[in-house]
Amino acid sequence: MTWLDLPYVKAARGIVQLPGSKSISNRILLLAALAQGTTHIHDLLTSDDTARMLDALVKLGISVAQTDTNDYDITGCKGTFPVTQAELFLGNAGTAFRPLTAALALMHGNYRLSGVPRMHERPIADLVDALRQLGANITYSGSPGFPPLEIKPSNLPNDSATLLVTVRGDVSSQFLTSLLMALPLSQKKSIIHVSGTLISQPYIELTLAQMQRFGVIVEHSDWQQFTIPAKQSYLSPVHIAVEGDASSASYFLAAGAIGHGPIRVQGVGQDSVQGDVRFAAALEMMGAKITMGKNWIEARGADVNCSGKFLHAIDLDCNHIPDAAMTLAVTALFAEGITTLRNIASWRLKETDRLAAMANELRKLGAIIEEGVDYLRITPPANGLIPHAVIDTYDDHRMAMSFSLASFGAPVRINDPGCVAKTFPNYFEKFSQITDV
Repeated sequence: MTWLDLPYVKAARGIVQLPGSKSISNRILLLAALAQGTTHIHDLLTSDDTARMLDALVKLGISVAQTDTNDYDITGCKGTFPVTQAELFLGNAGTAFRPLTAALALMHGNYRLSGVPRMHERPIADLVDALRQLGANITYSGSPGFPPLEIKPSNLPNDSATLLVTVRGDVSSQFLTSLLMALPLSQKKSIIHVSGTLISQPYIELTLAQMQRFGVIVEHSDWQQFTIPAKQSYLSPVHIAVEGDASSASYFLAAGAIGHGPIRVQGVGQDSVQGDVRFAAALEMMGAKITMGKNWIEARGADVNCSGKFLHAIDLDCNHIPDAAMTLAVTALFAEGITTLRNIASWRLKETDRLAAMANELRKLGAIIEEGVDYLRITPPANGLIPHAVIDTYDDHRMAMSFSLASFGAPVRINDPGCVAKTFPNYFEKFSQITDV
């Protein structure tokens, strides 16, 4: 196993240009592939997840041309992939696996979708059940309810002018996103009912915003019912740019708050469509000083309080920032008081069981942790972080990036630092550029 030793960090300051958003990148890639016309995509994220989507689109017969380091021309298929039989390996990219499952399930081909062992542990039954309501022909080739999947030609009802489907909203927002992106392919009016409380609503807002850029409008009622009017097709916007990744911004903003800053991230700001931009508000609640422009955010620590710390604890519902909330868990080590992060049950269904993983690794640093079904309560160690803790990352990019912040309290070893390639291949290089040791 490889590792990276991070020295004790005294302060942080500087400017970081963010990589493109993973969530936006993979949504745009699929929509461009399904659209009519050629789309020039600027600032696409270069990562494992986008590589899996690009590989899959090429195997499905889509013309993909790289025109610059992060620029691509995607020639769409007008709603029907040219290749009708393919085996697709999608790694651990949920933003590729779930939407491709929905799109392929509404077509007339034979496809097998698989991934790494962890992907085969991530539930997909709610999406499959919803697609079966529409006439999709999907079978599990491994454990029921989990990938890998076999998809055969669909049997959409011809005698109905409206497609009706119900999907759970309290497991993963990616299931609803997948249905929303796929249903315009039917050309029928479609109505999606969401059962239960919709989690990660900002990711659905993100999906609707990208669909609108490709000419498809979705109406919704209180985020519980979504209506896609009939006879809408994806049309290329010709040119489209990917904004910076708000989740990736969280590590540097937290570094600015903990290391007194200032740290400015460029590529995302007050006009962002990404929910994780609200991480800045959470830092502000903890006492950080935040300033924001159209395309940038800057964070710095507040004045030192009587305990010698810049930040104070918060009790926060993290439903709107599920990914960036992981950064808050490590930031809590540097706050006065006990921090509680709530409504994070979806962590258990991600690249790893993030709730259990975060609890385990925070304890290695000396924190007192209470782990609930859907919450985490963090009490910082009274006498500072335990030095030279060895942090396991569980092949999870966000574990590695979040725990880099522990180096503001003590030297730390990060196992398998290369897992950051999923979304931010040169993260540790960027981190070293803004930290003073």
